[in-house]
Amino acid sequence: MANPLRGEVVKLYKNLLFLGREYPKGADYFRDRLKTAFMKNRDETDPEKIKQMIARGEFVIKELEALYYLRKYRALKKRYYEHDE
Repeated sequence: MANPLRGEVVKLYKNLLFLGREYPKGADYFRDRLKTAFMKNRDETDPEKIKQMIARGEFVIKELEALYYLRKYRALKKRYYEHDE
């Protein structure tokens, strides 16, 4: 009774777990929230709903990457372009 989308879900979980290492509130906070979100939906069997959840997870990945790039940009800008007011 293996779900064909299981591999995609596991891959998504691993990617999010990896990205969560640099989360501003801490890796433990992110990991706990991630585990709770995945456990809440673990009994879902409808392939369409699972695909929607995977799409939402991929959106979250893009948002996290944007957050990290923005944080890096702000740090570099602050380092090299100090304001003299």
